[in-house]
Amino acid sequence: MNLEFKKELPSAEEVKKMYPLTPGLDKIKSENDRQIQDIICGRSGKLLLIIGPCSADREDAVLDYVCRLRKVQEKVADVITIVPRIYTNKPRTTGEGYKGMLHQPDAHSGADMLKGLLSIRHLHMRVLSESGFSGADEMLYPENHTYLSDMLSYVAVGARSVESQIHRLTASGLSIPVGMKNPTSGDMNVMLNSIHAAMLSHTFIYRGWEVTSKGNPMTHAILRGSVSKTGRSIPNYHYEDMMLLCEKYSQSQLKNPALIVDTNHNNSGKQYEQQIRIAKEVLHSTRHSDDICRLVKGLMIESYLEDGCQSGDGGVYGKSITDPCLGWEKTERLIYDLADLRK
Repeated sequence: MNLEFKKELPSAEEVKKMYPLTPGLDKIKSENDRQIQDIICGRSGKLLLIIGPCSADREDAVLDYVCRLRKVQEKVADVITIVPRIYTNKPRTTGEGYKGMLHQPDAHSGADMLKGLLSIRHLHMRVLSESGFSGADEMLYPENHTYLSDMLSYVAVGARSVESQIHRLTASGLSIPVGMKNPTSGDMNVMLNSIHAAMLSHTFIYRGWEVTSKGNPMTHAILRGSVSKTGRSIPNYHYEDMMLLCEKYSQSQLKNPALIVDTNHNNSGKQYEQQIRIAKEVLHSTRHSDDICRLVKGLMIESYLEDGCQSGDGGVYGKSITDPCLGWEKTERLIYDLADLRK
């Protein structure tokens, strides 16, 4: 093999012992889980809002952001349940660039996976203890999920991973909601096949063990737009797109039909300010179709302290170093607007 083995990393169990989840924090997370699962399974009519930075690039800014979110959550709790995006590993289309805190706990230094593993657990722990939020992360590397499995309340499988067999099998063994994004081609059938697979029981190899999953009935769809053959963004958040997904869900007879609309990526063409219009249009569509209203459970929004993005070597506190995000002032105003539309 053409590999250089640099250092043996601690197991998930060892890292969890370094930063253990106390009974008090476990109770908070369990309550968060219940609220989120009630929305996905249709027992609650609240709007699920998965919101936060494109990438969690530094602990201080992320904590600042989520503590601001907590104050907003308290004001909209009757109609919205917020889950902060705390994405600690990032897929890169070409394999180049910043790959997230897991790889680079200091965005301006080289890779250090040991320090990264400790940093991401420490970050999630501080978010839970200081804000009461248990976050959402992307399952980019399924074998790494157990390092954070006791602190996450939501997991997303990205557009480039949704056809991966190990992602589907691992999702089938999780006890929290897993959102499956449509692939970059936009093929909804691929997404629905992934959801179907994750709802079933499977026996497979995971972290050196033969394991059997129980199946995850809370696996659901995320529409994030697609890319044409010429590289043009094609949105799929419109009324007609959601009606098509309603029909496909009905034909598939999958459990707990549910949709989260990703307002950025190819739905916005990465024009981050368009997220405001898109979020409101989705809620407008729910008012004109009972089927869409039942299907749409929430929104995914990329937001941080400052508008836009900066280069990887930038030094602006709270400004994304990956995809552009809504700044705090626009974010706060949008959440209150969404709460008004939901009432």
